[in-house]
Amino acid sequence: MFSPKKNNVRIKNMVSQPEGLHLDFKQSLTNQRKVAKTLLSFANTDGGTIVVGVSDQKQLIGIDPEEEMYVARTSLETYCHPAFPIDFEVYEVEDGTETKPGQEKYLLLIHVPKSTRGPHSLRDADQRPVYYKRVFDRSIPFHPDPT
Repeated sequence: MFSPKKNNVRIKNMVSQPEGLHLDFKQSLTNQRKVAKTLLSFANTDGGTIVVGVSDQKQLIGIDPEEEMYVARTSLETYCHPAFPIDFEVYEVEDGTETKPGQEKYLLLIHVPKSTRGPHSLRDADQRPVYYKRVFDRSIPFHPDPT
């Protein structure tokens, strides 16, 4: 169970920012491998936040927070080695459109701290580990320093 927060000013300020080193927007978490790449890139770089429930046009579309938290945790456990902590915040939002009474829209913020135990890799069965870091608004493969 989650306890949603209400702070439309914070959300509007966050959504008005461009994606970058510390911020990524997702409409939903559908591909666990892609989610893991983003989580890894934040953990291996400087930390960051994924905002789930925002369209490519930066419209607040809303999501089922429990489903998205499940996908994020499963992505972390399945693909990220070693695993690292992530935190969730759920916000109930108003998007400025006419919504039906009693119909809530939620956004999920996934906070990924910079890891002190990295680098962390993406691991698929029978494949070599791949390491990702955040460069501007992208998750880019890199080779860790062997020292």
